[in-house]
Amino acid sequence: MTQRKSSGKRSSTAVGVEEDDSIFTQPTTSQVQKGMEKLTKAQIDEKTTELVQYILMKDQKKIPIKRADIVKNVLKEYKNVFQEIMNRAQQRFEQVFGFKLVEIDAKNHVYILINKLEPVEGSEMISGNPKTGLLFVILSLVYMKGGVVPEGLVWNTLKKMKVDPGERHPEFGDVKKLVTDEFVRQRYLEYTKVPHTEPVKYVFTWGQRAEVEVSKIKILEFLGELHSQDPQHWSQQYKDASSQWSSRAPQPSTSSQR
Repeated sequence: MTQRKSSGKRSSTAVGVEEDDSIFTQPTTSQVQKGMEKLTKAQIDEKTTELVQYILMKDQKKIPIKRADIVKNVLKEYKNVFQEIMNRAQQRFEQVFGFKLVEIDAKNHVYILINKLEPVEGSEMISGNPKTGLLFVILSLVYMKGGVVPEGLVWNTLKKMKVDPGERHPEFGDVKKLVTDEFVRQRYLEYTKVPHTEPVKYVFTWGQRAEVEVSKIKILEFLGELHSQDPQHWSQQYKDASSQWSSRAPQPSTSSQR
Protein backbone atom coordinates (compact mmCIF):
# COMPACT_ATOMS: atom_id res chain seq x y z
CA MET A 1 0.00 0.00 0.00
CA THR A 2 1.31 3.46 -0.87
CA GLN A 3 2.90 5.21 2.07
CA ARG A 4 1.44 8.63 2.76
CA LYS A 5 3.55 11.58 3.77
CA SER A 6 3.78 12.24 7.46
CA SER A 7 3.73 16.04 7.11
CA GLY A 8 -0.06 16.19 7.14
CA LYS A 9 -1.89 17.05 10.32
CA ARG A 10 -4.45 14.69 11.75
CA SER A 11 -7.99 15.95 11.42
CA SER A 12 -9.65 17.28 14.51
CA THR A 13 -12.17 14.45 14.11
CA ALA A 14 -9.49 11.86 14.77
CA VAL A 15 -9.47 10.76 18.36
CA GLY A 16 -6.45 11.00 20.59
CA VAL A 17 -5.91 9.34 23.93
CA GLU A 18 -8.63 10.39 26.36
CA GLU A 19 -6.53 9.61 29.42
CA ASP A 20 -2.87 10.60 29.52
CA ASP A 21 -0.88 7.39 29.35
CA SER A 22 2.25 9.19 30.54
CA ILE A 23 0.95 8.93 34.11
CA PHE A 24 1.46 5.17 33.93
CA THR A 25 4.92 4.23 35.17
CA GLN A 26 6.17 0.85 34.05
CA PRO A 27 6.64 -1.22 37.22
CA THR A 28 9.88 -3.05 37.89
CA THR A 29 10.04 -6.83 37.95
CA SER A 30 10.26 -6.79 41.75
CA GLN A 31 7.20 -4.51 41.99
CA VAL A 32 5.23 -6.92 39.81
CA GLN A 33 6.33 -9.91 41.91
CA LYS A 34 5.41 -8.16 45.18
CA GLY A 35 2.08 -7.08 43.69
CA MET A 36 1.23 -10.65 42.66
CA GLU A 37 2.26 -12.02 46.06
CA LYS A 38 -0.21 -9.71 47.80
CA LEU A 39 -3.13 -10.95 45.71
CA THR A 40 -5.02 -14.21 46.03
CA LYS A 41 -5.94 -16.27 42.99
CA ALA A 42 -9.59 -15.31 43.55
CA GLN A 43 -8.72 -11.60 43.47
CA ILE A 44 -6.73 -11.98 40.26
CA ASP A 45 -9.54 -13.99 38.63
CA GLU A 46 -12.12 -11.41 39.69
CA LYS A 47 -10.08 -8.51 38.30
CA THR A 48 -9.45 -10.44 35.07
CA THR A 49 -13.20 -10.97 34.69
CA GLU A 50 -13.83 -7.25 35.27
CA LEU A 51 -11.27 -6.40 32.59
CA VAL A 52 -12.79 -8.84 30.08
CA GLN A 53 -16.25 -7.39 30.68
CA TYR A 54 -14.94 -3.82 30.32
CA ILE A 55 -13.21 -4.57 27.02
CA LEU A 56 -16.28 -6.39 25.66
CA MET A 57 -18.45 -3.41 26.58
CA LYS A 58 -16.10 -1.00 24.81
CA ASP A 59 -15.87 -3.25 21.78
CA GLN A 60 -19.65 -3.16 21.24
CA LYS A 61 -19.15 0.29 19.70
CA LYS A 62 -15.79 -0.68 18.18
CA ILE A 63 -14.07 1.94 20.32
CA PRO A 64 -10.34 1.24 20.81
CA ILE A 65 -9.38 0.55 24.42
CA LYS A 66 -6.59 2.58 25.98
CA ARG A 67 -4.24 1.37 28.69
CA ALA A 68 -4.74 4.59 30.65
CA ASP A 69 -8.51 4.01 30.68
CA ILE A 70 -8.05 0.39 31.78
CA VAL A 71 -5.86 1.48 34.69
CA LYS A 72 -8.22 4.29 35.69
CA ASN A 73 -11.53 2.46 35.32
CA VAL A 74 -10.71 -1.17 36.05
CA LEU A 75 -7.33 -1.99 37.56
CA LYS A 76 -6.90 1.07 39.80
CA GLU A 77 -4.75 -0.10 42.74
CA TYR A 78 -3.85 -3.22 40.73
CA LYS A 79 -1.92 -1.16 38.15
CA ASN A 80 1.46 -2.68 39.07
CA VAL A 81 0.21 -6.06 37.83
CA PHE A 82 -1.35 -4.60 34.68
CA GLN A 83 0.52 -6.87 32.26
CA GLU A 84 -0.12 -10.02 34.29
CA ILE A 85 -3.88 -9.41 34.29
CA MET A 86 -3.83 -8.38 30.63
CA ASN A 87 -2.10 -11.67 29.77
CA ARG A 88 -4.84 -13.61 31.56
CA ALA A 89 -7.54 -11.56 29.81
CA GLN A 90 -5.90 -12.25 26.44
CA GLN A 91 -5.93 -15.99 27.13
CA ARG A 92 -9.58 -15.87 28.10
CA PHE A 93 -10.52 -13.94 24.95
CA GLU A 94 -8.77 -16.51 22.77
CA GLN A 95 -9.96 -19.63 24.57
CA VAL A 96 -13.54 -18.61 25.40
CA PHE A 97 -14.57 -16.07 22.77
CA GLY A 98 -12.27 -16.77 19.83
CA PHE A 99 -11.06 -13.14 19.94
CA LYS A 100 -7.55 -11.75 19.89
CA LEU A 101 -6.59 -8.61 21.82
CA VAL A 102 -4.22 -6.62 19.60
CA GLU A 103 -2.17 -3.54 20.45
CA ILE A 104 -2.55 -1.23 17.43
CA ASP A 105 -0.69 1.76 18.88
CA ALA A 106 2.47 0.81 20.77
CA LYS A 107 3.27 4.43 21.68
CA ASN A 108 -0.05 5.22 23.38
CA HIS A 109 -0.88 1.57 24.20
CA VAL A 110 -4.22 1.27 22.42
CA TYR A 111 -5.91 -2.12 21.99
CA ILE A 112 -8.70 -3.59 19.87
CA LEU A 113 -10.44 -6.96 19.74
CA ILE A 114 -10.38 -8.87 16.47
CA ASN A 115 -12.13 -12.09 15.59
CA LYS A 116 -9.65 -14.96 15.18
CA LEU A 117 -12.18 -16.90 13.13
CA GLU A 118 -12.31 -16.78 9.32
CA PRO A 119 -13.66 -13.38 8.23
CA VAL A 120 -16.96 -13.31 6.34
CA GLU A 121 -17.07 -12.94 2.58
CA GLY A 122 -17.28 -9.39 1.27
CA SER A 123 -20.75 -9.93 -0.23
CA GLU A 124 -22.02 -11.27 3.13
CA MET A 125 -20.57 -8.25 4.90
CA ILE A 126 -22.35 -5.87 2.54
CA SER A 127 -25.75 -7.53 2.97
CA GLY A 128 -25.42 -8.34 6.68
CA ASN A 129 -24.79 -4.94 8.28
CA PRO A 130 -25.47 -1.71 6.34
CA LYS A 131 -22.88 0.37 8.23
CA THR A 132 -20.25 -2.32 7.87
CA GLY A 133 -21.14 -2.60 4.20
CA LEU A 134 -20.66 1.14 3.69
CA LEU A 135 -17.33 0.98 5.50
CA PHE A 136 -16.25 -1.98 3.36
CA VAL A 137 -17.01 0.00 0.19
CA ILE A 138 -14.88 2.94 1.39
CA LEU A 139 -12.00 0.69 2.47
CA SER A 140 -12.13 -1.06 -0.89
CA LEU A 141 -11.97 2.27 -2.71
CA VAL A 142 -9.01 3.47 -0.66
CA TYR A 143 -7.17 0.19 -1.13
CA MET A 144 -7.69 0.04 -4.89
CA LYS A 145 -6.58 3.66 -5.31
CA GLY A 146 -3.20 3.05 -3.71
CA GLY A 147 -3.96 3.72 -0.07
CA VAL A 148 -4.77 7.45 -0.16
CA VAL A 149 -8.02 8.90 -1.52
CA PRO A 150 -9.26 12.52 -1.64
CA GLU A 151 -12.48 12.92 0.31
CA GLY A 152 -14.23 14.27 -2.81
CA LEU A 153 -13.77 10.92 -4.54
CA VAL A 154 -15.29 9.11 -1.56
CA TRP A 155 -18.34 11.41 -1.51
CA ASN A 156 -18.84 11.06 -5.28
CA THR A 157 -18.62 7.28 -5.02
CA LEU A 158 -21.24 7.23 -2.24
CA LYS A 159 -23.53 9.52 -4.24
CA LYS A 160 -23.53 6.95 -7.04
CA MET A 161 -24.83 4.50 -4.45
CA LYS A 162 -27.64 6.95 -3.53
CA VAL A 163 -25.84 7.81 -0.28
CA ASP A 164 -25.41 11.59 -0.33
CA PRO A 165 -23.18 13.01 2.44
CA GLY A 166 -25.11 16.29 2.17
CA GLU A 167 -28.45 14.68 2.95
CA ARG A 168 -29.73 12.70 5.91
CA HIS A 169 -29.94 9.03 5.02
CA PRO A 170 -32.77 6.85 6.42
CA GLU A 171 -30.32 4.05 7.32
CA PHE A 172 -27.09 5.91 8.16
CA GLY A 173 -28.37 9.25 9.42
CA ASP A 174 -25.68 11.91 9.05
CA VAL A 175 -23.45 10.18 6.48
CA LYS A 176 -20.54 12.60 6.71
CA LYS A 177 -20.46 12.35 10.51
CA LEU A 178 -20.63 8.55 10.31
CA VAL A 179 -17.64 8.40 7.97
CA THR A 180 -15.44 11.19 9.34
CA ASP A 181 -16.25 10.76 13.03
CA GLU A 182 -17.53 7.27 13.92
CA PHE A 183 -15.38 5.28 11.48
CA VAL A 184 -12.38 7.44 12.47
CA ARG A 185 -12.97 6.98 16.22
CA GLN A 186 -13.19 3.24 15.62
CA ARG A 187 -9.79 3.45 13.86
CA TYR A 188 -11.08 1.97 10.62
CA LEU A 189 -10.28 5.18 8.74
CA GLU A 190 -7.95 8.13 9.09
CA TYR A 191 -9.19 11.50 7.88
CA THR A 192 -6.17 13.73 7.36
CA LYS A 193 -5.81 17.38 6.43
CA VAL A 194 -3.64 18.01 3.37
CA PRO A 195 -1.09 20.72 4.23
CA HIS A 196 -0.96 24.01 2.32
CA THR A 197 -4.33 23.63 0.60
CA GLU A 198 -6.83 26.46 0.20
CA PRO A 199 -9.65 25.70 0.48
CA VAL A 200 -8.70 23.01 2.99
CA LYS A 201 -8.71 19.47 1.57
CA TYR A 202 -8.72 16.11 3.32
CA VAL A 203 -7.76 12.57 2.37
CA PHE A 204 -8.81 9.16 3.64
CA THR A 205 -6.44 6.32 4.45
CA TRP A 206 -6.89 3.01 6.24
CA GLY A 207 -6.86 3.27 10.03
CA GLN A 208 -4.95 1.05 12.45
CA ARG A 209 -7.92 -1.26 13.08
CA ALA A 210 -8.47 -1.85 9.37
CA GLU A 211 -4.80 -2.74 8.89
CA VAL A 212 -5.01 -5.62 11.38
CA GLU A 213 -8.66 -6.65 10.99
CA VAL A 214 -9.61 -6.36 7.31
CA SER A 215 -8.53 -8.99 4.80
CA LYS A 216 -7.30 -7.48 1.54
CA ILE A 217 -7.88 -10.81 -0.18
CA LYS A 218 -11.56 -10.57 0.80
CA ILE A 219 -11.71 -7.09 -0.71
CA LEU A 220 -10.36 -8.41 -4.02
CA GLU A 221 -12.74 -11.38 -3.92
CA PHE A 222 -15.67 -9.01 -3.31
CA LEU A 223 -14.62 -6.74 -6.19
CA GLY A 224 -14.12 -9.80 -8.37
CA GLU A 225 -17.72 -10.84 -7.69
CA LEU A 226 -18.92 -7.31 -8.36
CA HIS A 227 -17.09 -6.92 -11.69
CA SER A 228 -17.05 -10.58 -12.77
CA GLN A 229 -13.26 -10.63 -12.65
CA ASP A 230 -10.68 -12.96 -11.18
CA PRO A 231 -9.06 -11.27 -8.14
CA GLN A 232 -5.69 -11.74 -9.84
CA HIS A 233 -6.89 -9.30 -12.52
CA TRP A 234 -5.62 -6.58 -10.18
CA SER A 235 -2.06 -7.90 -10.15
CA GLN A 236 -0.42 -5.25 -7.95
CA GLN A 237 -3.12 -5.37 -5.28
CA TYR A 238 -3.26 -9.16 -5.45
CA LYS A 239 0.49 -9.38 -4.78
CA ASP A 240 0.12 -7.05 -1.79
CA ALA A 241 -2.92 -8.94 -0.49
CA SER A 242 -1.13 -12.27 -0.83
CA SER A 243 1.77 -10.85 1.16
CA GLN A 244 -0.65 -9.86 3.94
CA TRP A 245 -2.16 -13.34 3.88
CA SER A 246 1.29 -14.97 4.17
CA SER A 247 2.33 -12.74 7.06
CA ARG A 248 -0.85 -13.64 9.01
CA ALA A 249 -0.74 -17.35 8.32
CA PRO A 250 0.35 -19.42 11.34
CA GLN A 251 3.92 -20.64 11.04
CA PRO A 252 4.61 -24.36 11.45
CA SER A 253 5.99 -25.26 14.85
CA THR A 254 9.57 -26.51 14.97
CA SER A 255 9.56 -27.33 18.65
CA SER A 256 9.05 -31.05 18.01
CA GLN A 257 12.05 -31.32 15.72
CA ARG A 258 15.13 -32.94 17.24
